[in-house]
Amino acid sequence: MEKARKAVALGDFDGMHLAHRTVVTGAPNATVYCVNNQFTLLQKSIFTQRYPNAVFADFEAIKHMTAQEFTDEILLGQLDAGILLCGYNFRCGKNAMWTALDLRQYLESRDVWVRILEHQDYENEPISATRIRRCLQDGAIEAANAMLGYAFTFEAAVIGGDRRGRTIGFPTANQQYPEGLVLPKCGVYESRTEVDGVLYRSFTNLGFRPSWQVEKPLAETHIFDFTGDLYGKTVRVELIRYLREEQRFHSAQELKEQLIDDKSSIV
Repeated sequence: MEKARKAVALGDFDGMHLAHRTVVTGAPNATVYCVNNQFTLLQKSIFTQRYPNAVFADFEAIKHMTAQEFTDEILLGQLDAGILLCGYNFRCGKNAMWTALDLRQYLESRDVWVRILEHQDYENEPISATRIRRCLQDGAIEAANAMLGYAFTFEAAVIGGDRRGRTIGFPTANQQYPEGLVLPKCGVYESRTEVDGVLYRSFTNLGFRPSWQVEKPLAETHIFDFTGDLYGKTVRVELIRYLREEQRFHSAQELKEQLIDDKSSIV
């Protein structure tokens, strides 16, 4: 009886968007081999929780390999691939010398099954990490989420703030925005916030606070129907819908009135 072949899904997997997930689910229990490890669309901490069978390449060690060296040493040697899954536009080796078809030809001569997955479209154009990043930077969060297949998400520890929101009835969980993650268009978003495994409705101001300047992007989230101390706790925020741009307020009362409007716009 032939032993079960080990499946390896191969790609950059930045964000693990819908097209990436087609590759990963092309065979059961596939090892997810992440080549470039950019993580501009999904934090590595969240990625590893969602894909515990992921293996992260040492890109500095593999970037100068020829395609054959990469295939022999990594795919066959280290990962023991019996089935390989990759996207139609995957390339490997120094100077991207092999296409997915070249990889298939070489591996199938060594009795490795290769599945090349076709592109997946959204609104008649292929889904790509580049396209998703552009949507996020333009504030088109709903289009970005549609291509990701989940809500754009980040997590960080809650830090102390100036408690100004608390004085007007809108306490916020403040978080430094994670470095390396693409920064969506600054402004206020309808959001969902996960605390200890429970999702709450919320809205999040993401940016540099024009009324009270900060140097690094800050996320300030008002969580509906939540009471408790979150300082130091890692909290996860999902961005759902772009509501408005950041504004400069001339008084606490003006800010409060706008926040009431923001909250009332979230069903």
